Amino acid sequence: MKSRNLTYKVRIKDIPKDERPRERLIKHGPSSLSNAELLSIIMGTGNKKENALLLSTRLLTNYTLRELSEITIGELKGISGIKNAKACRILAAVEIGKRIVSHKDSKRSINSPEDIADMLMPEMRRLRKECLKGIHLDSKCGIIKEEVLSIGGLSTNTIFPREVFRTSIIHSAAAIILVHNHPSGDPEPSEEDIEFTRRIAEAGRLIGIELLDHIIIGDGRYVSMKERGII
Repeated sequence: MKSRNLTYKVRIKDIPKDERPRERLIKHGPSSLSNAELLSIIMGTGNKKENALLLSTRLLTNYTLRELSEITIGELKGISGIKNAKACRILAAVEIGKRIVSHKDSKRSINSPEDIADMLMPEMRRLRKECLKGIHLDSKCGIIKEEVLSIGGLSTNTIFPREVFRTSIIHSAAAIILVHNHPSGDPEPSEEDIEFTRRIAEAGRLIGIELLDHIIIGDGRYVSMKERGII
């Protein structure tokens, strides 16, 4: 009689109760769980061959957490065992994490270009497209609001001062700091960056809202237009 190669899928409920991710989270808190265990709770279920924990472990073997923060739904669905529902859960969790990180206390003060770099570099250094952000400040340099002003290359022909200062005017901001990233990783300003900065600074002087700085984020480095004497 020929032997058969039998496979057996270990289900989460087959794991001893005290070792299951959900029960461990309830008992010990989320900080006690590994990345794979946390991800398995987000996904909820596995597939025909793997339980949620094994699927999560395989996913994190191929992607770092930083890479997962930038992954698309198409890329997720291209992974064996992940379909629409799981892909949507993962992306929703990633987006919640991004929003928590980007949510700033309006009373937080900005005292230097380094403060801005520390705040935004983790989020912006790996972006695949240029993103221009505005940090609107009160008279004591406290953050009133942070917003995305545009996505794509800076251009004096496509990004107008009225769009840059609209939120500052609505919230009676005293000043604004602009921040954008260079996907190349090199934060050195281009001629267009410099021209755009000078145009916005002049517009701000006319309406009484100071452009305090324009910071360019690279991969682990940044350039302050203020420190360069461009503003």
